[in-house]
Amino acid sequence: MDLTALTIGEAAAAMRRGEFSAAAYADALLARAAALAALNAFIHHDPEQVRTAARAADERRAAGASLGALHGVPLALKDNLDTAGMPTTAGTPALRDNRPLRNAPLVQRLLDAGAIVFGKASLHELAYGITNHNAAFGAVRNPYDPARIPGGSSGGVGAAVGARMVAGGIGTDTGGSVRIPAALCGIVGFRPSTGRWPQAGIVPISHSRDTAGPMARSVADCTLLDRVVTGSADAPAVSLRGLRLGVPRGHFWEHLDSEVAASMESVLRTLREAGAVLVEADIPDAPRLDAEAGFAIGLYETIGDLDAYLAQHGSAMRYPGLVAQVASPDVKSLLSSLLGDDAVPEAAYRHALDVLRPRLQAAYDDYFRRHDVAAMVFPTTPLPAAPIGHDETVLLNGEAVPTFATFIRNCSPASVAGIPGISVPAATTRAGLPLGLELDAPRHADASLLAIARAVEAVLPALPAPRC
Repeated sequence: MDLTALTIGEAAAAMRRGEFSAAAYADALLARAAALAALNAFIHHDPEQVRTAARAADERRAAGASLGALHGVPLALKDNLDTAGMPTTAGTPALRDNRPLRNAPLVQRLLDAGAIVFGKASLHELAYGITNHNAAFGAVRNPYDPARIPGGSSGGVGAAVGARMVAGGIGTDTGGSVRIPAALCGIVGFRPSTGRWPQAGIVPISHSRDTAGPMARSVADCTLLDRVVTGSADAPAVSLRGLRLGVPRGHFWEHLDSEVAASMESVLRTLREAGAVLVEADIPDAPRLDAEAGFAIGLYETIGDLDAYLAQHGSAMRYPGLVAQVASPDVKSLLSSLLGDDAVPEAAYRHALDVLRPRLQAAYDDYFRRHDVAAMVFPTTPLPAAPIGHDETVLLNGEAVPTFATFIRNCSPASVAGIPGISVPAATTRAGLPLGLELDAPRHADASLLAIARAVEAVLPALPAPRC
């Protein structure tokens, strides 16, 4: 049996039944991670810590203790989630020696359910980017083509899960940072409604936009991780027959890479053949409101939120000192600008938070209600994974376009509105690069969205494992 091919649910159930030990499972994953160390998925990875935790899991089972839903399952945690006993660097030099005294609440819930921390996964520095080309800790490589990006900022988790080093992990998403690497690494990534998952103990960008979220190789596993963290019940299974899904052609389906466009039209045909009712309708104001509100909120909140995190951890450092040590040029330029004339004025922030974001949320509410659609579907990213090093611009159908703005284009509006979104593997390019399909649903319809995604996943072809 190839233990590295098991899902979270399969592995946990088999270990609870005693079909193999947590130590054997950990050894299989550790061997896989060692063989693929060149992907650079982890900032902190201590195999002996993993083995010790796995042996403890086996001892609990032997003693007849109650075993949790994640018994013996190692997970990759993005290195901006606080973990006691190991570093939380957020991928930036100033926090290399940051050793939190306690676990983030969501991490503790996972551990209480029997999970094991496999390692702290790399990220775009301070989670401020989508390539995971980190000048301090090195570029993370895509398991389907190591010359290409895994997406970001949760690219280390995406690469580790996509490469079968672990069955799942936890990333964070402010503008697409769970869904983008999920799409580019051929896995599932779920962004919960803002506030559904606890935000304490996470190195922040923006308290109004940030959320952690699960990344795994199946929707069922993302549902399991969501249930462990939130304590919520699963929604009933959904049939695609008669299910109304919105197709917002304006913005979300425009200016796509030619292979992405062709593959996603094929996905729509598959959904239609499965009985789904596709409703072509747009959200006219979403792109404009996203552009006007999103950055004003995120950039304004960054300084105060990072200072608060540092203070809570007993550090005398504050934002200027943190930024002075940033190694990645793209991140340093952006974050330094917030200290000068380009800083977002408070009046602009208040307008974005109190006027523009509510308008965007109302536009989404109206869209789902007026068109009677359970979710909307579109390509997660307009193009497949770009070559490493294309940090400023990337080619889209032969035209140079901004890398960051292009990759987040379809994910960002939902992030600002705070609605749930999920990316599921949908197809591959001729070169074998994964493509993701995103589904977004109304605010707080998380359980329903997960059920819909599971039904969609069932009719789409399974992606091949990476050849790495």
